[in-house]
Amino acid sequence: MTNIITICRKELKSYFSSPIAYLLMAMFAFLFGFFFWNAVGYFVSMSFQAQMSGRTIPMDVNEMIIRPLLMNVSVIGLFLIPLIAMRLFAEEKRSGTIELLLTSPIHDMEIIVGKWLAATILYACLLGISALNILFLFAYGQPDWKPLLIGYLGLILQAGGLLAIGAFISTTTKNQIIAGAVTFGACLMLWVLEWVAGYETATWATVLSYMSVVRHFEPFSKGVIDTRDLVYFASVIFLGLFLTARSLESLRWRS
Repeated sequence: MTNIITICRKELKSYFSSPIAYLLMAMFAFLFGFFFWNAVGYFVSMSFQAQMSGRTIPMDVNEMIIRPLLMNVSVIGLFLIPLIAMRLFAEEKRSGTIELLLTSPIHDMEIIVGKWLAATILYACLLGISALNILFLFAYGQPDWKPLLIGYLGLILQAGGLLAIGAFISTTTKNQIIAGAVTFGACLMLWVLEWVAGYETATWATVLSYMSVVRHFEPFSKGVIDTRDLVYFASVIFLGLFLTARSLESLRWRS
């Protein structure tokens, strides 16, 4: 466990000692701020229209603001997660330090989990920026905080799974651009797999739909925790880290 924490700290330091973390945080803050501004503006506009017409329409902050924002953050993650994951091992291979890692007394899985954990923590820091905007809703409204926390849990689980896949892809090349592009393609494919179920009911379409991250994140955005969704994200994380370990093992044998 000590080695994992050491690797995690080293990775986090490398993120924040370079412009990478700050650029990602700035991009995320701008995009989320725009979505937040639009969601609140729409909510206020609908409230005024309801008052002017004299109609009594239930205005649910969680349903009209928080849930759409969580879905938007899930989409933003498709673009930012590859930028985080692309350097995990590709940078080590490019700079030649991968040999030092592979020949060190640290177990491969400790290296992998440490790097993956650091990337997940960095993504959690991005989500922390969005929480600053959400606090305004609690200052001027009465949203339910439990569905919000469950939604953030879903975002972290989704990021953990996609980052695990990105870590595996990063071990296959020393070019960070290639690693980022392939990771983005994999993330996007896992996002759109559910579309098949819209026009096909065969078994293979059902299986593809089940593999979609959207299908398993959507209950979290509604404030619902389903064991099947937890098992799905845990399986994706395990599979990604397992493939990463096998890829590093093959690098060790080739070297």
